[in-house]
Amino acid sequence: MHATPRSPRPNPKGKLLYAQSGGVTAVINATAAAVIETCRRHKITAYAARNGILGALREDLIDTTRESPAAIRALGHTPGGAFGSCRVKLKSLEDDRAKYARLIDVFRAHAIRWFLYNGGNDSADTALKLSQLGKTMGYDIRCIGVPKTVDNDLAVTDCSPGFGSVAKYTAVSLRECALDVASMMDTSTKVFVMEVMGRHAGWIAASAGLAGVGRDDAPHVILFPERVFDAEAFLERVRQTVERVGCCVVAASEGIKYADGTFVADAHAGTDAFGHTQLGGVAPALAGLVRGKLNLKTHWAMPDYLQRSARHIASKTDLDQALAVGKAAVELALAGANAVMPVIRRTADSPYRWKIETAQLDAIANREKRLPKSFITRDGFHITAAARKYLAPLIRGEAPPPYGRDGLPEYVTLKNAAVKKKLPAFDLA
Repeated sequence: MHATPRSPRPNPKGKLLYAQSGGVTAVINATAAAVIETCRRHKITAYAARNGILGALREDLIDTTRESPAAIRALGHTPGGAFGSCRVKLKSLEDDRAKYARLIDVFRAHAIRWFLYNGGNDSADTALKLSQLGKTMGYDIRCIGVPKTVDNDLAVTDCSPGFGSVAKYTAVSLRECALDVASMMDTSTKVFVMEVMGRHAGWIAASAGLAGVGRDDAPHVILFPERVFDAEAFLERVRQTVERVGCCVVAASEGIKYADGTFVADAHAGTDAFGHTQLGGVAPALAGLVRGKLNLKTHWAMPDYLQRSARHIASKTDLDQALAVGKAAVELALAGANAVMPVIRRTADSPYRWKIETAQLDAIANREKRLPKSFITRDGFHITAAARKYLAPLIRGEAPPPYGRDGLPEYVTLKNAAVKKKLPAFDLA
């Protein structure tokens, strides 16, 4: 990694295209706002692709210059993906060459010299392939990956924008639910299971551990995808906890597996557009297991999209980092960088300090950062002091959106004015 360039080249010609990819987060629009505002400061026209890479392929582009400064500022506190996202992964340059060639044609037709793709591992892979194709097709296009993922599984970067806010939501929600369960445990629910996102990496599950400190504080059990799920050991831990505390609160990752490698939630699973197993159903499966084997009253919850869309409880640290990578991505592009991503480097834990550095996309694309063994207790059911040291700073600080007289957050819907098309339609089939 190396330091991010500070000074872009003066007024280079061309436009910048920004696109959002994959599952959105509470702060991805903040990154978009930073990209647009930085382009405006450097007098660069910023377009956005409608629905991620699909918009670029369809020549369905949005002219962000039609938006007012106030609207772009409001974008910074609005959840979701303002320009639309997608789950589309392009194949290799050989297998999908027509699509890559189409992208270059669109870039050339609209004088797009910089492409910023805001997403996770698959998006980094797409940006990397595009950066290579531009050279072979004789078109100077600079591609920058912009980090985003609630799973926190991007390699190289200390953390991923989007994670801090989902971690804060998870810890707060679990603490609040635990108080509810404790107040009713004498005559009602004994075991509560909260399912959290995390296909292969247990970062979000680990963040639930921040909800309590002492042995008897919830969550009493955390189930990580990095550890094999042992039903008998799990049931025994639940039984002991209920006997000692009066109730048991469980945080379970959607990606936990049995020893044979099958997902606990496989009975409820499908496949998403990237070909990944689409999980969901761990919480009811675990609740049913406890109810059937221990004869205890259970309840479960699956926050699902609520985890990643809860802008009202976003982490200020996460918001600051989302803004920083957006600004840095534009400055990297204008300085002539290619096939890189601005990443976060932690420089101190207490007080927490961080800065933006630059990493090569080939060190990030198609790699997955798992929860370290040192972050999981030996029994496999909770987080260690090392995990708490890493996680705690990422959820600090509040950055609530403004609220209107109706008591609801004031979010913005952009005009998303279309750029006039110049090319024939393209068959995506």
